[in-house]
Amino acid sequence: MTLLVCGLVLFFAVHLIPTLGLRTAFVGRVGELPYKGLFALLALAGLVLIVMGKSEAAFVPVWHPPAFMGHITKLLMLPAFILLLAAYIPSNIKRRIRHPMLLATKLWATGHLLINGDLASMLLFGSFLAFAVVAMISANKRGEAPELPVRPRYMDVLVVALGFVVYAAVAMHHLQLFGVALF
Repeated sequence: MTLLVCGLVLFFAVHLIPTLGLRTAFVGRVGELPYKGLFALLALAGLVLIVMGKSEAAFVPVWHPPAFMGHITKLLMLPAFILLLAAYIPSNIKRRIRHPMLLATKLWATGHLLINGDLASMLLFGSFLAFAVVAMISANKRGEAPELPVRPRYMDVLVVALGFVVYAAVAMHHLQLFGVALF
């Protein structure tokens, strides 16, 4: 559990820098490219520690989720994948939803909290949910979202279609990727 906690602390400490408005000070000190490189390196190190820590964590049951929660989780994951892709692919979805990645993270974390009742999972998914909520509030307080250009409708269709494809691929390979079979 120690690796998991260390990974979460490192990952979120790095991600709180822009959330707390400290990015400008860091960039002023070290420069844009070194800041981005250090940010990416530390975030990746945190992510590696999270994965290693979760895989090594002892199973400590906290609650026993009912089986139907799995269906709710699967339903939440489809829009989560679509929103995640909308954060990176220019579309009208990103124009209408201010923080698609944070909303995707909230859906992902909530869905996984519903179906996982062990301590390590609750720590992992609960911390991601809490971070996404805090980051969204912080981003909203920093000001208006930039006006994005209107995109052709086919870009929305592309994002949704790719979201379905990625959802299906992850669902089919969930056992190999995460050690848990969905079907």
